[in-house]
Amino acid sequence: MARRERTSFFLTFAATAVAALAGFGGAVHAQTKTLYIGMNGGTMEKAYTQYVFPAFEKLYNAKVVVVPGTSSDILAKAQANKDRPQMHVMFLDDGIMVRAIGMGLCQKQKPNPSLAEIYPAARFKDDMASGVSLGMTGLAYNAKMFKEKGWAAPTSWMDLADPKFKGKVVFQSMSSSSFGLHGFLMFNRIQGGNDKNVEPGFKAWPTTIGPNVLEYIPSSAKLSEMVQTGEAAIFPLTPTAVAALKVKGIPVEYAPPKEGAVVLMVGQCVIANNSEPELSQKLAEFLLSPLAQANVLQYGAQIPTNPKAPAVGEGATQVAEINQWMKTAITIDWESINANRPAWNARWNKTIEK
Repeated sequence: MARRERTSFFLTFAATAVAALAGFGGAVHAQTKTLYIGMNGGTMEKAYTQYVFPAFEKLYNAKVVVVPGTSSDILAKAQANKDRPQMHVMFLDDGIMVRAIGMGLCQKQKPNPSLAEIYPAARFKDDMASGVSLGMTGLAYNAKMFKEKGWAAPTSWMDLADPKFKGKVVFQSMSSSSFGLHGFLMFNRIQGGNDKNVEPGFKAWPTTIGPNVLEYIPSSAKLSEMVQTGEAAIFPLTPTAVAALKVKGIPVEYAPPKEGAVVLMVGQCVIANNSEPELSQKLAEFLLSPLAQANVLQYGAQIPTNPKAPAVGEGATQVAEINQWMKTAITIDWESINANRPAWNARWNKTIEK
Protein backbone atom coordinates (compact mmCIF):
# COMPACT_ATOMS: atom_id res chain seq x y z
CA MET A 1 0.00 0.00 0.00
CA ALA A 2 1.33 3.45 -0.90
CA ARG A 3 2.45 5.75 1.92
CA ARG A 4 -0.35 8.21 1.11
CA GLU A 5 -2.96 5.44 1.31
CA ARG A 6 -1.53 4.12 4.60
CA THR A 7 -1.55 7.59 6.16
CA SER A 8 -5.07 8.21 4.94
CA PHE A 9 -6.27 4.92 6.39
CA PHE A 10 -4.83 5.78 9.82
CA LEU A 11 -6.19 9.32 9.88
CA THR A 12 -9.59 7.99 8.90
CA PHE A 13 -9.30 5.42 11.66
CA ALA A 14 -8.36 7.99 14.28
CA ALA A 15 -11.12 10.37 13.33
CA THR A 16 -13.74 7.68 12.90
CA ALA A 17 -12.75 5.93 16.11
CA VAL A 18 -13.30 9.00 18.21
CA ALA A 19 -16.74 9.50 16.71
CA ALA A 20 -17.86 5.88 16.38
CA LEU A 21 -16.51 4.80 19.73
CA ALA A 22 -18.01 7.73 21.60
CA GLY A 23 -20.73 5.24 22.38
CA PHE A 24 -18.27 3.49 24.67
CA GLY A 25 -19.64 5.93 27.20
CA GLY A 26 -18.27 8.23 29.83
CA ALA A 27 -17.31 11.87 29.61
CA VAL A 28 -13.77 12.81 28.74
CA HIS A 29 -11.71 13.00 31.91
CA ALA A 30 -10.67 16.48 32.94
CA GLN A 31 -7.27 15.26 34.04
CA THR A 32 -5.09 12.99 31.95
CA LYS A 33 -4.72 9.53 33.43
CA THR A 34 -1.98 7.07 32.52
CA LEU A 35 -2.53 3.39 31.86
CA TYR A 36 0.36 0.93 31.72
CA ILE A 37 -0.01 -2.07 29.44
CA GLY A 38 2.36 -5.02 29.37
CA MET A 39 3.00 -6.54 25.93
CA ASN A 40 5.65 -7.78 23.54
CA GLY A 41 7.96 -5.08 22.20
CA GLY A 42 9.04 -4.74 18.58
CA THR A 43 6.43 -4.89 15.82
CA MET A 44 3.47 -5.34 18.17
CA GLU A 45 4.42 -2.40 20.38
CA LYS A 46 5.04 -0.16 17.37
CA ALA A 47 1.70 -1.00 15.77
CA TYR A 48 -0.27 -0.25 18.91
CA THR A 49 1.63 2.87 19.99
CA GLN A 50 1.53 4.48 16.55
CA TYR A 51 -1.79 3.34 15.13
CA VAL A 52 -4.18 2.39 17.94
CA PHE A 53 -3.44 4.02 21.29
CA PRO A 54 -3.53 7.63 19.98
CA ALA A 55 -7.24 7.35 19.16
CA PHE A 56 -8.01 5.91 22.60
CA GLU A 57 -5.90 8.62 24.25
CA LYS A 58 -7.80 11.33 22.40
CA LEU A 59 -11.16 9.80 23.18
CA TYR A 60 -10.53 9.43 26.92
CA ASN A 61 -7.90 12.14 27.53
CA ALA A 62 -5.58 9.37 28.67
CA LYS A 63 -2.00 8.24 28.12
CA VAL A 64 -1.14 4.60 27.37
CA VAL A 65 2.41 3.51 28.16
CA VAL A 66 3.79 0.14 27.07
CA VAL A 67 5.76 -2.03 29.49
CA PRO A 68 7.59 -4.27 26.98
CA GLY A 69 8.58 -7.86 27.61
CA THR A 70 7.85 -11.50 26.82
CA SER A 71 4.73 -13.10 28.23
CA SER A 72 6.83 -14.68 30.98
CA ASP A 73 8.38 -11.29 31.82
CA ILE A 74 5.01 -9.57 32.01
CA LEU A 75 3.50 -12.34 34.12
CA ALA A 76 6.42 -12.15 36.56
CA LYS A 77 5.97 -8.38 36.89
CA ALA A 78 2.25 -8.75 37.51
CA GLN A 79 2.78 -11.48 40.07
CA ALA A 80 5.48 -9.53 41.91
CA ASN A 81 3.14 -6.54 42.26
CA LYS A 82 -0.10 -8.43 42.81
CA ASP A 83 -1.10 -6.41 45.88
CA ARG A 84 -0.30 -3.05 44.28
CA PRO A 85 -0.36 -3.54 40.51
CA GLN A 86 1.96 -1.32 38.46
CA MET A 87 0.18 -2.24 35.21
CA HIS A 88 -3.48 -1.97 34.25
CA VAL A 89 -3.82 -4.33 31.27
CA MET A 90 -1.53 -7.09 30.05
CA PHE A 91 -1.10 -9.13 26.87
CA LEU A 92 -0.02 -12.75 27.35
CA ASP A 93 0.19 -15.84 25.16
CA ASP A 94 -2.89 -17.97 25.78
CA GLY A 95 -1.23 -20.64 27.92
CA ILE A 96 0.41 -18.10 30.17
CA MET A 97 -2.86 -16.18 30.36
CA VAL A 98 -4.58 -19.30 31.72
CA ARG A 99 -1.88 -19.36 34.42
CA ALA A 100 -2.41 -15.68 35.21
CA ILE A 101 -6.14 -16.20 35.60
CA GLY A 102 -5.47 -19.13 37.92
CA MET A 103 -3.22 -16.89 40.03
CA GLY A 104 -6.04 -14.38 40.49
CA LEU A 105 -4.23 -11.68 38.51
CA CYS A 106 -7.11 -10.88 36.14
CA GLN A 107 -10.38 -9.03 36.59
CA LYS A 108 -13.49 -10.25 34.75
CA GLN A 109 -14.14 -8.20 31.63
CA LYS A 110 -17.45 -6.41 31.62
CA PRO A 111 -19.99 -7.20 28.89
CA ASN A 112 -19.63 -4.87 25.92
CA PRO A 113 -20.47 -4.88 22.19
CA SER A 114 -16.90 -5.57 21.04
CA LEU A 115 -16.49 -8.53 23.39
CA ALA A 116 -19.74 -9.95 22.03
CA GLU A 117 -18.41 -9.69 18.46
CA ILE A 118 -15.16 -11.66 18.79
CA TYR A 119 -14.86 -15.33 17.86
CA PRO A 120 -16.19 -17.61 20.64
CA ALA A 121 -12.79 -19.34 20.79
CA ALA A 122 -11.25 -15.96 21.67
CA ARG A 123 -13.30 -15.61 24.85
CA PHE A 124 -11.52 -17.15 27.82
CA LYS A 125 -13.55 -18.98 30.44
CA ASP A 126 -15.91 -16.67 32.34
CA ASP A 127 -14.60 -13.71 30.27
CA MET A 128 -11.61 -13.35 32.55
CA ALA A 129 -9.60 -12.51 29.42
CA SER A 130 -10.16 -12.07 25.70
CA GLY A 131 -8.10 -12.78 22.60
CA VAL A 132 -6.74 -9.74 20.77
CA SER A 133 -4.96 -11.60 17.98
CA LEU A 134 -5.23 -15.04 16.48
CA GLY A 135 -2.40 -17.19 15.24
CA MET A 136 -0.80 -20.59 15.19
CA THR A 137 2.61 -22.18 15.47
CA GLY A 138 3.70 -24.11 12.41
CA LEU A 139 6.97 -24.32 10.50
CA ALA A 140 9.00 -21.58 8.88
CA TYR A 141 11.98 -21.98 6.61
CA ASN A 142 14.85 -20.09 5.02
CA ALA A 143 13.46 -19.53 1.53
CA LYS A 144 16.83 -18.44 0.10
CA MET A 145 18.59 -21.58 1.35
CA PHE A 146 15.77 -23.87 0.22
CA LYS A 147 15.86 -22.37 -3.27
CA GLU A 148 19.65 -22.67 -3.53
CA LYS A 149 19.55 -26.29 -2.33
CA GLY A 150 16.56 -27.20 -4.48
CA TRP A 151 14.62 -28.35 -1.42
CA ALA A 152 10.82 -28.55 -1.42
CA ALA A 153 8.97 -26.61 1.27
CA PRO A 154 8.44 -28.58 4.50
CA THR A 155 5.07 -30.27 4.96
CA SER A 156 5.38 -32.09 8.31
CA TRP A 157 6.66 -31.57 11.83
CA MET A 158 8.81 -34.63 11.20
CA ASP A 159 10.74 -32.69 8.55
CA LEU A 160 12.68 -31.31 11.51
CA ALA A 161 14.22 -34.79 11.79
CA ASP A 162 15.23 -35.02 8.11
CA PRO A 163 19.00 -35.80 7.96
CA LYS A 164 19.55 -33.10 5.32
CA PHE A 165 18.83 -30.49 8.01
CA LYS A 166 21.57 -31.73 10.34
CA GLY A 167 23.03 -28.69 12.09
CA LYS A 168 20.45 -26.44 10.41
CA VAL A 169 17.44 -26.74 12.74
CA VAL A 170 16.94 -23.91 15.21
CA PHE A 171 14.48 -24.70 17.99
CA GLN A 172 13.08 -22.42 20.67
CA SER A 173 13.53 -23.71 24.20
CA MET A 174 10.44 -25.54 25.40
CA SER A 175 11.00 -24.15 28.89
CA SER A 176 10.84 -20.50 27.83
CA SER A 177 8.95 -20.31 24.52
CA SER A 178 5.41 -21.14 23.40
CA PHE A 179 6.81 -21.89 19.94
CA GLY A 180 9.20 -24.45 21.36
CA LEU A 181 6.51 -25.97 23.56
CA HIS A 182 4.12 -26.25 20.61
CA GLY A 183 6.73 -27.85 18.37
CA PHE A 184 7.65 -30.41 21.03
CA LEU A 185 4.02 -31.26 21.82
CA MET A 186 3.21 -31.87 18.15
CA PHE A 187 6.30 -34.09 17.82
CA ASN A 188 5.19 -35.89 20.98
CA ARG A 189 1.73 -36.49 19.50
CA ILE A 190 3.25 -37.96 16.35
CA GLN A 191 5.27 -40.32 18.59
CA GLY A 192 2.07 -41.49 20.30
CA GLY A 193 1.91 -39.13 23.28
CA ASN A 194 -0.64 -36.52 24.32
CA ASP A 195 -0.81 -33.31 26.35
CA LYS A 196 -0.71 -35.30 29.61
CA ASN A 197 1.90 -37.88 28.56
CA VAL A 198 5.13 -36.56 27.03
CA GLU A 199 7.21 -39.69 27.61
CA PRO A 200 7.17 -40.66 23.90
CA GLY A 201 8.45 -37.24 22.89
CA PHE A 202 11.28 -37.14 25.39
CA LYS A 203 12.27 -40.71 24.53
CA ALA A 204 12.38 -40.16 20.74
CA TRP A 205 13.85 -36.64 20.60
CA PRO A 206 17.56 -37.55 21.09
CA THR A 207 17.56 -39.86 18.06
CA THR A 208 15.32 -37.85 15.70
CA ILE A 209 15.17 -34.05 15.85
CA GLY A 210 17.83 -33.64 18.51
CA PRO A 211 20.87 -34.42 16.31
CA ASN A 212 19.72 -31.83 13.76
CA VAL A 213 19.47 -28.91 16.20
CA LEU A 214 22.18 -26.28 15.82
CA GLU A 215 21.00 -24.23 18.77
CA TYR A 216 18.17 -24.01 21.29
CA ILE A 217 17.23 -20.35 21.61
CA PRO A 218 15.25 -18.77 24.48
CA SER A 219 13.15 -16.63 22.13
CA SER A 220 12.84 -15.96 18.41
CA ALA A 221 14.82 -12.72 18.49
CA LYS A 222 17.94 -14.31 16.95
CA LEU A 223 16.14 -15.92 14.02
CA SER A 224 16.48 -13.00 11.60
CA GLU A 225 20.25 -12.96 12.08
CA MET A 226 20.54 -16.75 11.85
CA VAL A 227 18.56 -16.82 8.61
CA GLN A 228 20.67 -14.07 7.09
CA THR A 229 23.92 -15.80 8.02
CA GLY A 230 22.69 -19.11 6.61
CA GLU A 231 22.77 -20.89 9.98
CA ALA A 232 19.03 -21.56 10.24
CA ALA A 233 17.14 -23.61 7.66
CA ILE A 234 13.93 -24.56 9.47
CA PHE A 235 12.27 -23.68 12.78
CA PRO A 236 8.86 -23.37 14.52
CA LEU A 237 7.18 -20.00 13.98
CA THR A 238 3.83 -18.31 13.37
CA PRO A 239 2.51 -16.80 10.13
CA THR A 240 2.41 -13.43 11.89
CA ALA A 241 6.07 -13.62 12.90
CA VAL A 242 7.00 -14.74 9.38
CA ALA A 243 5.14 -11.75 7.91
CA ALA A 244 7.00 -9.40 10.28
CA LEU A 245 10.37 -10.86 9.20
CA LYS A 246 9.47 -10.59 5.52
CA VAL A 247 8.67 -6.91 5.95
CA LYS A 248 12.28 -6.50 7.14
CA GLY A 249 13.55 -8.26 4.02
CA ILE A 250 14.36 -11.56 5.74
CA PRO A 251 13.89 -14.46 3.23
CA VAL A 252 11.47 -16.68 5.17
CA GLU A 253 8.21 -18.43 4.36
CA TYR A 254 5.56 -20.16 6.45
CA ALA A 255 4.63 -23.82 5.91
CA PRO A 256 1.52 -25.35 7.52
CA PRO A 257 2.33 -28.88 8.76
CA LYS A 258 -0.03 -31.61 7.55
CA GLU A 259 -0.52 -32.80 11.15
CA GLY A 260 -1.83 -29.36 12.05
CA ALA A 261 -0.41 -26.16 13.51
CA VAL A 262 -1.04 -25.26 17.15
CA VAL A 263 -3.45 -22.42 17.94
CA LEU A 264 -1.56 -19.55 19.54
CA MET A 265 -3.68 -16.66 20.68
CA VAL A 266 -2.53 -13.49 22.36
CA GLY A 267 -4.96 -12.63 25.12
CA GLN A 268 -5.53 -9.48 27.12
CA CYS A 269 -6.82 -9.12 30.63
CA VAL A 270 -7.60 -6.24 32.92
CA ILE A 271 -5.31 -6.63 35.90
CA ALA A 272 -7.16 -7.18 39.17
CA ASN A 273 -7.05 -4.45 41.80
CA ASN A 274 -5.42 -1.92 39.48
CA SER A 275 -5.69 1.80 40.18
CA GLU A 276 -7.95 2.62 37.20
CA PRO A 277 -10.41 -0.28 36.84
CA GLU A 278 -13.04 1.54 34.79
CA LEU A 279 -10.63 3.12 32.33
CA SER A 280 -8.79 -0.19 32.04
CA GLN A 281 -12.05 -1.88 31.08
CA LYS A 282 -12.59 0.78 28.41
CA LEU A 283 -9.12 0.13 26.98
CA ALA A 284 -9.77 -3.63 26.85
CA GLU A 285 -13.05 -2.99 25.05
CA PHE A 286 -11.42 -0.53 22.65
CA LEU A 287 -8.72 -3.03 21.67
CA LEU A 288 -11.39 -5.52 20.54
CA SER A 289 -13.16 -3.00 18.32
CA PRO A 290 -13.14 -3.59 14.54
CA LEU A 291 -11.30 -0.34 13.80
CA ALA A 292 -8.55 -0.95 16.36
CA GLN A 293 -8.03 -4.50 15.15
CA ALA A 294 -8.01 -3.40 11.52
CA ASN A 295 -5.07 -1.10 12.14
CA VAL A 296 -3.12 -3.69 14.12
CA LEU A 297 -3.65 -6.09 11.23
CA GLN A 298 -2.45 -3.56 8.67
CA TYR A 299 0.54 -2.23 10.57
CA GLY A 300 1.48 -5.14 12.83
CA ALA A 301 0.28 -8.23 10.92
CA GLN A 302 -1.82 -9.23 13.96
CA ILE A 303 -4.76 -11.37 12.85
CA PRO A 304 -8.06 -10.00 14.27
CA THR A 305 -10.24 -11.93 16.67
CA ASN A 306 -13.13 -9.66 15.72
CA PRO A 307 -14.52 -10.88 12.38
CA LYS A 308 -15.96 -7.42 11.73
CA ALA A 309 -12.49 -5.89 11.46
CA PRO A 310 -12.01 -4.66 7.88
CA ALA A 311 -9.01 -6.12 6.07
CA VAL A 312 -7.29 -4.44 3.12
CA GLY A 313 -4.46 -5.42 0.78
CA GLU A 314 -2.10 -8.06 2.14
CA GLY A 315 -4.07 -8.13 5.39
CA ALA A 316 -7.06 -9.61 3.59
CA THR A 317 -4.84 -12.36 2.18
CA GLN A 318 -3.38 -13.09 5.61
CA VAL A 319 -6.82 -13.37 7.20
CA ALA A 320 -8.01 -15.71 4.43
CA GLU A 321 -4.92 -17.92 4.87
CA ILE A 322 -5.29 -18.06 8.65
CA ASN A 323 -8.96 -18.97 8.35
CA GLN A 324 -8.02 -21.82 6.00
CA TRP A 325 -5.22 -23.10 8.26
CA MET A 326 -7.46 -22.86 11.31
CA LYS A 327 -9.54 -25.71 9.88
CA THR A 328 -6.77 -28.17 10.78
CA ALA A 329 -5.25 -26.28 13.73
CA ILE A 330 -4.83 -28.05 17.06
CA THR A 331 -6.02 -26.61 20.38
CA ILE A 332 -3.97 -27.94 23.27
CA ASP A 333 -5.02 -28.68 26.85
CA TRP A 334 -3.48 -25.76 28.73
CA GLU A 335 -4.76 -26.75 32.15
CA SER A 336 -3.00 -30.13 31.96
CA ILE A 337 0.08 -28.59 30.39
CA ASN A 338 0.40 -25.85 33.00
CA ALA A 339 0.01 -28.40 35.79
CA ASN A 340 2.89 -30.48 34.43
CA ARG A 341 5.09 -27.91 32.76
CA PRO A 342 7.48 -27.17 35.66
CA ALA A 343 8.49 -30.85 35.70
CA TRP A 344 8.70 -30.94 31.90
CA ASN A 345 10.85 -27.79 31.87
CA ALA A 346 13.27 -29.25 34.39
CA ARG A 347 13.54 -32.47 32.39
CA TRP A 348 14.00 -30.56 29.13
CA ASN A 349 16.77 -28.40 30.57
CA LYS A 350 18.51 -31.41 32.07
CA THR A 351 18.21 -33.91 29.23
CA ILE A 352 17.72 -31.92 26.01
CA GLU A 353 19.55 -28.64 26.50
CA LYS A 354 22.20 -30.12 28.77
